[in-house]
Amino acid sequence: MRFAQPARLALIGLALIGLASCATNQPSGGGGNYKIGNPYQIAGVWYYPKEDPFYDETGIASWYGEDFHGKATANGERYDMHAFTAAHRTLPMPVIVRVTNLENGRSLRLRVNDRGPFARGRIIDVSRRAADLLGFKQNGTARVRVQFESRAEIGASPPQDEDEIAAARPGAVSAAPVTSVASSELAPPPGAASAAPRTSAPEIRVASAAPIVSQANDGTDGVVTVVPVPANTQIWVQVGAFLSRSNADRLAQRLVYVGAPRVTASSANGKPVYRVRFGPYTNVEQADSMLNSVIEKGQNGAHIVVE
Repeated sequence: MRFAQPARLALIGLALIGLASCATNQPSGGGGNYKIGNPYQIAGVWYYPKEDPFYDETGIASWYGEDFHGKATANGERYDMHAFTAAHRTLPMPVIVRVTNLENGRSLRLRVNDRGPFARGRIIDVSRRAADLLGFKQNGTARVRVQFESRAEIGASPPQDEDEIAAARPGAVSAAPVTSVASSELAPPPGAASAAPRTSAPEIRVASAAPIVSQANDGTDGVVTVVPVPANTQIWVQVGAFLSRSNADRLAQRLVYVGAPRVTASSANGKPVYRVRFGPYTNVEQADSMLNSVIEKGQNGAHIVVE
């Protein structure tokens, strides 16, 4: 992984310590367990795992691969970089989320079974295979929308790596696996306008570059859906959100030495919300630089958002 990997390697040990006591059920048959977990702290930031059936967030995704392949995930399953899985900081595990790449419209259902990413500017870490299918493995990151869909069944067959598959079927030569790509509609991210709808296309069968290993009852199917996405998205560094405009203005005033913060107004549940932000930025690197500057000034709750 090109961007979030160093931070993940440095912090994963701390994360595992913080999560060691979070299990709500013991693993059964090697298939992992369902867990929410207790609040935990990484690099000065507290995270609060919870049930969140209305979770719908936009931000930056990254991916992780070989360094964690075959190792235990946070809920007791085993990470397979060829499977359709993801790591999230606060959602229960395992659950199914839909991840949509807002840069190309490619959308995929993934099984959250791990904690991360712990790089501040990322909202989800997907498997290497998922990053490939979503079209951002080469770049390392992408602007995405993440939506909760459902709980995932427990007891999915543990992932197998290529050596185990070969040992189980000696002499067998597998045909090249394929991935279904379909076209359908998806509502735009909150606060964003849709681009012009794309013309529906028949299902396309695309040969996969890496083996796909199925997991019984894991809730994923490997179907990439191409959906309409906003014509343009913007990247912001958000430092705070307030119901009071005066509170937002006070924070913005304290941050003028960092750059040029903006106070933007929106609404949530019928109430005005005032957000203190820097941006917009044209690329992730610029946003990461500002995020680091803001955090160095003590604003540990700052994060990157995409709209």
